[in-house]
Amino acid sequence: MILIVCVDDNKGMMFNHRRQSQDRVLRRHILDRVGDAKLWMNGYSAKMFEKDESEQVRKCLIVDEDFLKKAAKGEYCFAESDPCGKDMFPDTTQVDSVILYKWNRVYPADQYFAMDLSGWKLVETVEFPGSSHEKITEERYER
Repeated sequence: MILIVCVDDNKGMMFNHRRQSQDRVLRRHILDRVGDAKLWMNGYSAKMFEKDESEQVRKCLIVDEDFLKKAAKGEYCFAESDPCGKDMFPDTTQVDSVILYKWNRVYPADQYFAMDLSGWKLVETVEFPGSSHEKITEERYER
């Protein structure tokens, strides 16, 4: 699977059961990257993507609360509402690639992306302006 996660400068993901931020341009960027592939996520995240009523969203979006166990090799998973790490991924061998979208600022957080990427290779970095963020950084890691 290809894991997609949004984080702040401290790898925070959520605060008080809510996402730290969202960005319309970032959602479009994710959909452009996914193309025709499957994009798995839970119902909480799907509400944000379903604002875009495009044919692509209807085709690629798969909503399932247990999506991290069901996604196959080469399929994308957008994870935001659980702390990622040993608890969320007891078997990280299923994760082929990680795409981190960085907000480039610090938000209050009580859930963090805890997956250790020290043994992974940073293969691509892209910066782009968002609709509500001056700069969003995309980092893609592979084993």
